[in-house]
Amino acid sequence: MSVVESRSAPEPAAPSRQSLLALSWLNFFLSGMQTAFGPIAAAYLATHGWTAKDIGFALTIGSTASLVSQVPGGALVDAVRAKRLLVAAGVMTIALGVLIFRLWPSFPMVALAKVLQGITGGVLGPGVVAITLGLVGHARLSERIGLNQRFAAAGGVAVTLSMAVIAYSDSPWAMFVPAALAIPVLVSLNRIRAEEIDFGRASGAEPADADRPQRASYTALLKNRNCWSLLPVRPCFRSPVRR
Repeated sequence: MSVVESRSAPEPAAPSRQSLLALSWLNFFLSGMQTAFGPIAAAYLATHGWTAKDIGFALTIGSTASLVSQVPGGALVDAVRAKRLLVAAGVMTIALGVLIFRLWPSFPMVALAKVLQGITGGVLGPGVVAITLGLVGHARLSERIGLNQRFAAAGGVAVTLSMAVIAYSDSPWAMFVPAALAIPVLVSLNRIRAEEIDFGRASGAEPADADRPQRASYTALLKNRNCWSLLPVRPCFRSPVRR
């Protein structure tokens, strides 16, 4: 989380078409990977004899891990210069979670997979936004975020339909689809040119503070009443689970 003074400074030159296109496909394929841990995960567990109670408990474990990871994950994204590498680590963690989910659908292993997926929640979303901000700057951020979301929505729908078709044909490979998507996600990340991601902007700083972006201290966060007032409703912003 960054705290900066408002200053008038020129926005940087536009990033290359290659980086912007790769960012779009990154959102497309990453959304597809994350789809596996939503309603599809619940349906998959139900086919293996899980009760609604056990499914809800396992998914709650993942939601709790995601909630706990938000603040430290955001601080890590702000501090790390190699943001592409950080996102890549999160992608590999999700792929590992999907494989555990598919190969060992017992409660302890599924809970572990959900924890692995949950802890990436504080890194992947903020990481993609940080890369976007580092590429396009503050002035073009809102427009670019909208485009990111459109690609993410399309990716989620495409992967959901693909897994449904595979599952309908009685193929055991449906749950391997999100793990396989790690490959195009990593390719897309690699296509984003690292030199075009400004570290200062990616951490929320204006150009004048690019080398040392200012950040709020944890003490200031703990004393912020607005943060505490939003904490009870944070779980409401999770996607609903369909059974």
